[in-house]
Amino acid sequence: MILVTGATGFVGRHLVARLRAEGHRVRCLLPPHRAQHLPWPDPPEIVVGSILDDEDLFRAATGAHVIIHLESAQWWGRPRDLERVELQGMRSLVTAARAARVGRIIIVSHLGASSSAGFPLLRIKGQVEETLRASGLAYTIIRSGIVFGEDDAFVNHIAMQLRANPLFILMPGRGEVLLHPLYIDDLVAALASALQRPHTVDAVLEIGGPEYISLEDLLRTVMRVSGASRIIISVPPYILRWLTAIYSRLLPRSLITAQWLDLLAANRTARIGNCFEYFGVRPQRIEDTLLTYMRRRRYTSALLRYSLRRRPRV
Repeated sequence: MILVTGATGFVGRHLVARLRAEGHRVRCLLPPHRAQHLPWPDPPEIVVGSILDDEDLFRAATGAHVIIHLESAQWWGRPRDLERVELQGMRSLVTAARAARVGRIIIVSHLGASSSAGFPLLRIKGQVEETLRASGLAYTIIRSGIVFGEDDAFVNHIAMQLRANPLFILMPGRGEVLLHPLYIDDLVAALASALQRPHTVDAVLEIGGPEYISLEDLLRTVMRVSGASRIIISVPPYILRWLTAIYSRLLPRSLITAQWLDLLAANRTARIGNCFEYFGVRPQRIEDTLLTYMRRRRYTSALLRYSLRRRPRV
């Protein structure tokens, strides 16, 4: 039995479908408001409860031999939400996993995660990693580049920003930061492969796609594929953080969050061949993948739906 937390999130939806297609028994821990709207026509076993409730966690973990922990607040949460969902959630999960005698915990972290990082998202992700490594349980930590796909909250948000302003788009700094994007199907394949590969146990593995790309090149790629050409205006990152703070108070959700900017604060790359070396997965190029879905999409309605949607309840 494999327990998946955060199963209705971007990565979780794809992972659960992949695991079940491969014949694995899957159980999902979901809060009540998410358990009412499941993204699968034939849902797996569902345990209704909170990542912050010890009894719910123990009930979900009992009988599971692996936990894949994907619960996250990185795209919508404020720093206090990150600490509760990411850090406190991991501590509670470790306690429940010990009591239920779970064999291994697998998590997805970020390239650049460190408990000494100067940016809240990367610092909290680093603290989560340290909590897991010190737990005494077998673990696998996959540090991934920015994950993109048809319903992601990064590349799609760039496309929404292009629709929000018909003239220009604001870019933090000079756009020279290097990113290492990874397609969602490739990350899911790596997670599924980790279940069968002994060398991934008690390891921190850094992976990304088949290419590095600067932020400016990524913006121009999205403009080219989506057919929305705009003027790129370079803005000091601290000004964008001020604007983000204002937007987050005016709208239920902001396209750009402080965590979004944390991911663009420094180069975040892994060795190009790691994904194949560790997991036997040949990742896909970003522009080739965007062409399969972005050219057909109209992001104006998606922009309105996202900006006016309520924040998740913690």
